[in-house]
Amino acid sequence: MPVESMRGSLLVATPALTEPTFARTVILLLEHAASEGALGVVVNRPTEASLEAVVPAVDDLASEPRVLFEGGPVSRTTAIGLGALASSVLAHGMPADGWSPVAPPLVTVDLDHDPALLAATLRALRVFAGYAGWSPGQLESEIAEGAWYVVDALPDDPFVRDPSRLRTAVLRRQGWPLAAAAHSPDDPTLN
Repeated sequence: MPVESMRGSLLVATPALTEPTFARTVILLLEHAASEGALGVVVNRPTEASLEAVVPAVDDLASEPRVLFEGGPVSRTTAIGLGALASSVLAHGMPADGWSPVAPPLVTVDLDHDPALLAATLRALRVFAGYAGWSPGQLESEIAEGAWYVVDALPDDPFVRDPSRLRTAVLRRQGWPLAAAAHSPDDPTLN
């Protein structure tokens, strides 16, 4: 039976996915509907570009490291903000102001919104250049072919201080057999 929506889930590249654009990536799905396709951002590929140089208005709100992240190969000149709402916002059910829900507490953020208002509602923020996108049925086919593991996201996954370790951490917490993939070599033919 097809899954209605994987929105808010993580896609973790399997060792079989060796294409450089997505090899060893972790993607947070921001949108997914079987009839409409999917959209997500790569959460473990920071760039060298500082946010202060690219989006200075939200630099002070960003989580460390305060750099632009490679969100994916589509629309690389488009900036996508991803935030985590403060617990007070969640507890009081405050209306969306400068953000749209993904999966609580994760939200997409309007980077043109008043930074002072964003600071009052967000506890974490990342900015991504571009995104990964799939047409209807494409992602489901890639999953069936063994390119992706689909796992639950923890609220802080997109905001870890050391994104280079995220893939390993996510896989380790899955238990057997996915945990074994956490230690797969970059080149699976060397295994």
